[in-house]
Amino acid sequence: MSDYAAARYYMVEGQIRPNKVTDHRLVEALSSIPREVFVPKASRGIAYADVGIPVGQGRYLMEPMVFARMLQEAGVQETDVVLDIGCGSGYSTAVLSRLAATVVGVESDPALAQRATEALAEVGADNAIVFNAPMTEGYAAQGPYNVIVVEGTVAEVPEAITAQLAEGGRMVVAVEGERGVGEVRLFRRAGGVVSSRILFEGRPHLLPGFEPQPKFVF
Repeated sequence: MSDYAAARYYMVEGQIRPNKVTDHRLVEALSSIPREVFVPKASRGIAYADVGIPVGQGRYLMEPMVFARMLQEAGVQETDVVLDIGCGSGYSTAVLSRLAATVVGVESDPALAQRATEALAEVGADNAIVFNAPMTEGYAAQGPYNVIVVEGTVAEVPEAITAQLAEGGRMVVAVEGERGVGEVRLFRRAGGVVSSRILFEGRPHLLPGFEPQPKFVF
């Protein structure tokens, strides 16, 4: 077993499974995607550590435990069409490609979008595509989506993104709460109405473009 394969095994068996992640399809996907392909060469030694890993342009791969729990709560099915917002270097899109029928990644940085496209081809994720587009707008052209995953913490979820949820659709996203405490939330559209509930506390790195807006004081 290579060093990377051993580290991937430990990530799954030592970090993710003990953290209440039991979905066998998700565990298999996490076990099969070489995370080191999606991080800069200088960071490959920590590719499987439970930390956010910088991939450039102020962007990070989400911590494996938070990411895995978010995907489990989303309940991705084999027939789902998934929108992956802020896909960065493509790791999250690759994992989702093992779970869903189609995955649409959105990345605002052109260099990261190109890197993600190349990495996805390297791991054989032929049911996934990455578009270089504004992340705050989602990607309505390929919607609506059964699942939306947001790869980072946001101050609030734009209505433009929520509107792209299909009936019965689910969205998982970390929303920055008071005093900087992050809340990972599950949004669901039922009967045309979108509601949300808190799943657990978690605060991945803030996603650029989704920062808190200045408040005017009169």
